[in-house]
Amino acid sequence: MGEFLAALKQRHIWRIAVAYAVVAWVLLQLFNNLTPVLKVPAWTGTMLLVVLVAGFPVALLIGWTVELRAASVATLALSPEKPGSAAASADRGSPDPAAAGSSPDSSAPGATLPDCPSLVVLPFANLSGEPDQEFFVDGLTEDIITELSRFRHLFIISRNSAFTYKGKAMDVKQVARELNVQYVVEGSVRKQGSRVRVTVQLIDGRADRHIWAERYDRELQDIFALQDEMTAAIVATLPGRMEHAAGEQVGRKPTENMTAYECVLAGKRLHHRSTREDNAKALQLLDRAIALDPNYAHAHAWKACTLGQAWVHSYTADPNETFVEVLKELQTAQRLDDNDSDVHRILAAVYLTSGQHEKAMQHQERALSLNPNDDLIVVQQGEILTWMGEAEKGVLWIQKAMRLNPCHPERFWNHLGRAYFVAHRYREAIAAYGHIAAPDQGHHAFLASCYAQGGDEPMARRHADKILKLDPGFSTESFLRTLHYARDEDVAHHRAALLKAGLPLAPQSTPAAPAPSQGMTCE
Repeated sequence: MGEFLAALKQRHIWRIAVAYAVVAWVLLQLFNNLTPVLKVPAWTGTMLLVVLVAGFPVALLIGWTVELRAASVATLALSPEKPGSAAASADRGSPDPAAAGSSPDSSAPGATLPDCPSLVVLPFANLSGEPDQEFFVDGLTEDIITELSRFRHLFIISRNSAFTYKGKAMDVKQVARELNVQYVVEGSVRKQGSRVRVTVQLIDGRADRHIWAERYDRELQDIFALQDEMTAAIVATLPGRMEHAAGEQVGRKPTENMTAYECVLAGKRLHHRSTREDNAKALQLLDRAIALDPNYAHAHAWKACTLGQAWVHSYTADPNETFVEVLKELQTAQRLDDNDSDVHRILAAVYLTSGQHEKAMQHQERALSLNPNDDLIVVQQGEILTWMGEAEKGVLWIQKAMRLNPCHPERFWNHLGRAYFVAHRYREAIAAYGHIAAPDQGHHAFLASCYAQGGDEPMARRHADKILKLDPGFSTESFLRTLHYARDEDVAHHRAALLKAGLPLAPQSTPAAPAPSQGMTCE
């Protein structure tokens, strides 16, 4: 009975009842005052009273139904995925999204909260009074995100999405609502000389309530121990994670040279800008870090990643030489520290590019075990599964990466569209590619293939014409060589689709500059 009364109150049924009673009373008063003038029969008043009494439960029922329908519409508007859908299951932070039962939605991952604690680390504020210390503060924030991401029982929003709030005065509840997380970590850093002071607080984003706060005043030399201590305190404080956080920490080998550490932080910041000039500056800083500490594994790993970025975007004069250098840096980084997830992520991409799918998956699984919340690792899991012929699983992993990074780069839509195409889900693939603002010939090739397989010949021909306009030397066989299908049937499926769209099998004229491999993600 109590729950029923509470439901009445929640749906504002009391207001309807009171409003009905007031209107009924006014009608009865009017009737009594007008009866002598209208000269109506005596039984009319009784009839009016019966109608008003009988209409009372009907009004309540109508009010209940309208409120219920409005609540349902609001729920659908806020949650594009059904709670039991595969995409929702994939977003719950489970180690294997492919365990979900049904197919995910075609547009975007679900907005349901993960079952595990979910949080975002907002960019820490720079209180040093020196703008050139921004790279240090941002790097410290990024390192904390990376360390928290290693805990597979947490769901951590990626760096890219977190940093969209940098420099903005945001309400914590609004941030939690926009990113759909339970907890928010925020803080500030003051670096002066050889000392650093960090203030950090953990906030319940839904209740806007401080759970834990601490201030650390340490020597810069203790920065890695400080990161571990903050990470352990945050993880141990979260509900359901009261055990000591060190249980899931993976051994790391940080540098003892703080100048080298700062060079890596600055290099990573430049790398994230993804321009030719910043890429070159990042390589200079990473080379300096390696010169200061040749055994700094993370510096070698990020040099490999930055070189890979140069290779993907054609920032280098000799792609073959750059590719060899990427391998050399990765081998050095792995020898120095086998627990660096970035090393294994990039090795997986390198082996995929060279057609060694099994080796690629070995390193990919290692990267995933080291950092299960890194959106770049998670999306690459979906990519590799797609190339290996498990596109349905690939879709789920890519959607999970989108949930980890709500502000994900546009190329995630390319990965999702490709996975849908390989899974023969052409309409969903077309919808995914629709999110790409300026499609290149590779995107148009997949769109032409989707329309051809879906039976829409005019649209297939339209995209084929756009491909040949962008690249007059385009051919089906040359394009297929940039892809990394492990199964002959997937190659045959794609070849048939391209030919059905009217694209030539062999080059008809001088080809444009060769497209980069579609299997290496060094962003």
